Amino acid sequence: MSQDERSTRHAARMVRKKAHIDTAIAAAQEERGLLIVLTGNGKGKSSSAFGMVARALGHGMKVGVVQFIKARSDTGEEAFLGKDAEWHVTGEGFTWDTQNRERDRAAAARGWAVAARMLADPGYRLVVLDELTYLLNDAYLDPATVLDALAHRPAGQHVVITGRAAPAVLTALADTVSVIADEKHAFRAGVKAQPGVDF
Repeated sequence: MSQDERSTRHAARMVRKKAHIDTAIAAAQEERGLLIVLTGNGKGKSSSAFGMVARALGHGMKVGVVQFIKARSDTGEEAFLGKDAEWHVTGEGFTWDTQNRERDRAAAARGWAVAARMLADPGYRLVVLDELTYLLNDAYLDPATVLDALAHRPAGQHVVITGRAAPAVLTALADTVSVIADEKHAFRAGVKAQPGVDF
């Protein structure tokens, strides 16, 4: 096949593709708050959520972030984005570090009180609930209470939830679910977590 024939075929494919995409864009006219779940065993769930925080702040939106489980307050994302977003680190560390279920449940309840306040306030256009899936799976929070708050939040409010093994009841409620796969991770090769990439 000659270069001219390849170019002609490519142009014809792009015309068909553009028509298909333009039709899909024209059909998608509803505007409302989205529930987005970022789950899976791969790296990048929280990083993706924080990218949406930056995007929302860039549009002048009020943003709230509640980090469950995690206890670090020296992360790059909080140092940078926490100047403009309301940021709460409510965990006491990974459960294998705390080794105290009741303490973890109490921390989850404190974090949920902050999250519930944000989910009831239409002023927040984006709320990130980082690592919430663990609290549902481990019964640190009542799933019915959480799902009810998510389902009855203000109409224009976007919510992003991160964490592995998102339960089916959560993904069923969500508008968008992305599952991030783990094919390879530097940590398994003995590389420690590093600032700017991991925190």
